[in-house]
Amino acid sequence: MYTENKADILIDELIKTRRKTISLQITDEGKLIVRAPVNASDEAIWNTILKHRDWIERKRKEILSRDPKASKKEFVNGEGFLYLGKYYKLRIVEGQKEPLKLDNEFLLSKEYLPIAKEVFVNWYREKAYEKITERVEWYAKIRGFDYNKVNITNAQKRWASCSHKRNLNFSWRLIMAPLPVIDYVVVHELVHLEEKNHSKTFWNKVKMLMPNYEKHKEWLKKNGHLLRL
Repeated sequence: MYTENKADILIDELIKTRRKTISLQITDEGKLIVRAPVNASDEAIWNTILKHRDWIERKRKEILSRDPKASKKEFVNGEGFLYLGKYYKLRIVEGQKEPLKLDNEFLLSKEYLPIAKEVFVNWYREKAYEKITERVEWYAKIRGFDYNKVNITNAQKRWASCSHKRNLNFSWRLIMAPLPVIDYVVVHELVHLEEKNHSKTFWNKVKMLMPNYEKHKEWLKKNGHLLRL
């Protein structure tokens, strides 16, 4: 842990690697992480931080005002868990063979309570693969996109990616989002099979398949912090 305070700004972690530029990140907990080149001076680092002071304060304020449901899960009765954009309450039950199932509420077998997070992740991963593969196939057929395969990842900072082997990778966390938001991410990655950057041509192709994509893109930007355990 690296801590230094200057002008009321706290650096929670400083990471120096063989990179060329200085970057700032505000985590979901409101911590400031600074990534800098190995030879970057303290002066250069603080000049960058102070230059972006307004952005840092705005992001931290935004995090403090977030929905309390975004806090770390405790896996207790009555706690809400997202699936396809809707919250379902958790009930811990006895005598259930399956570790976890959804039936108007999440039913978690008491036997699996010690590994509840792992059980939820496995359930979400399975549902994510089923639903996202279905949506990829549907949109690919409409536009004639040629992809290799769909992978479900544990990525925390990146919702999806498209590899040079034409594999489409999606974070299992996406299954918590509303279906139109999932569709936006699917379309986004399929278009990347043809357009490798975010040029005007790229966004025009996204819009052809999803005219109101900006609405779903904005939802993900504002609510992405809720898609976590």
